[in-house]
Amino acid sequence: MKTRLRKLCAPILNIFESGEGEYSYKASHRKILMYMGLLFFVLSTFSGIAAIASEQLGGLIPILVFFLIGVVCVIVGFLGSDRAVAKIWGSR
Repeated sequence: MKTRLRKLCAPILNIFESGEGEYSYKASHRKILMYMGLLFFVLSTFSGIAAIASEQLGGLIPILVFFLIGVVCVIVGFLGSDRAVAKIWGSR
């Protein structure tokens, strides 16, 4: 199942898994990344509620931004290699 999901998400994962050289990885970075993804999903939800309540289409921008950041964080956190997690944190 994980290999199928990795193939499906390969365009996103390839960005973060590319590169050579040393990197600094800690297991806590992966956990924090998954929690950050959850946090961005929650922010996206609250932005959606606020946009619906205020009846303004300008609220779609934060919804999309928070949602896409959350998707990337969750994909890299659950499916990404140690290098991808280190690269998203900027650890080299």
